[in-house]
Amino acid sequence: MMKKKNKAKAIIVGGSIAGVSCAHALTSIGWEVVVLEKTSAPPTGSPTGAGLGLDPLAQMVISSWLGHPQLFQQATLPLAIDQNQATDASTKVSWTLTRDEEFNFRAAHWADLHALLYNALPPDIFFWGHQFISFSISEDKTSVKLKARVLQNDEIIEIDGNLLVAADGCLSLIRQSFLPDTKLRYSGYCAWRGVLDFSGIEDSETIKGIRKAYPDLGKCLYFDLSSGTHSVLYEVLNKRLNWIFYVNQPEPELKRNSVTMKVSEDMINKMIQEAEKVWVPEFVRVMKETMNPFLNAIYDCDPLRQIIWDNVVLIGDAAHPTTPHGLRSTNMSILDSAVLGKCLEKWGVENLQSALEDYQSIRLPVTSEQVLYSRRLGCIKQGLDLPNHKPFDLKTASPEDCNALQQKYMPFFTSIPSIIEPMLHSI
Repeated sequence: MMKKKNKAKAIIVGGSIAGVSCAHALTSIGWEVVVLEKTSAPPTGSPTGAGLGLDPLAQMVISSWLGHPQLFQQATLPLAIDQNQATDASTKVSWTLTRDEEFNFRAAHWADLHALLYNALPPDIFFWGHQFISFSISEDKTSVKLKARVLQNDEIIEIDGNLLVAADGCLSLIRQSFLPDTKLRYSGYCAWRGVLDFSGIEDSETIKGIRKAYPDLGKCLYFDLSSGTHSVLYEVLNKRLNWIFYVNQPEPELKRNSVTMKVSEDMINKMIQEAEKVWVPEFVRVMKETMNPFLNAIYDCDPLRQIIWDNVVLIGDAAHPTTPHGLRSTNMSILDSAVLGKCLEKWGVENLQSALEDYQSIRLPVTSEQVLYSRRLGCIKQGLDLPNHKPFDLKTASPEDCNALQQKYMPFFTSIPSIIEPMLHSI
């Protein structure tokens, strides 16, 4: 009697969007998957989190995993328009710099997208409340052993697998074990973020006012530039407005393993005072009425030279920490996962090294250029110095200067890796 062949097994560290995306990509090709996440339970309601924009390729990939494209459509709102506009801080007069009406992104709240992906996976593959400690690779490079702490009782467990996937974010401990000298680069600014839930107050002066000031809310991604700052505004599902206000400032002192800072009432009040100096009153009113705004320090990292070691692979922000200006972070995580899955399917676990090299050769050139382009966009919009580039002047910028603000000029913006094309044809 033939011995039954064991399933290939992947251990994914990190249960955020990158981790659940990778779980979809790998379970869909028949791999056994375990996802370790230090938070104690899956997110419910609207935890600290905010909106995100999904490009057409990410939309197709997610729909292929879910098997029901309408589920994705029902959880998101259209972002058909990408508009960059300028606001004069002294007069509060705004004017359009660029407008792309064929943008075709969709807006989601982080928690909604996570729930959509998580609920379509077997719940028993998730180990909530498990903190990664360390890993070791077997001498023959065919297996990996991971140690984790069960936070509820401090028990130490070990898990064996063929592949370790680092989906543990921009401060990745797994990346650090291979690249101890790689540091994140502070951008020079932070982002105040918030989501205003306006359900039940649709007819309030605040909502009437913001819809008048930004008439295409519900289908438009607004970037508003002023002197030395910019803001972002768009609507997400279930009557919520997602806003961001970028502020140039020295690098803050971060506590714990997070780039999100705890904010005081005093910090919020000072932020509102700064916003009043720059933005139209309708936008400031939305900020004032938002519960629990939070502050992210904005970092990225110079592109890595490699994202694979033996049977360990980096995906998402662990592989390419990036600033948010190109709407790349979530989209890159989803595409990383899809490409990794198809490379593993193509080569099989018996040719794991070839599969990982294939993945790296497809993704690394793309993500490296996109990280640097997002960095450049952020510098332009924040009025920061760029090599061989004079600061962006809102009042004298040429049409060519303004066009460079548009998302569609991101490198590889419409590129589809050939290895994933077959999975998209079924949608």
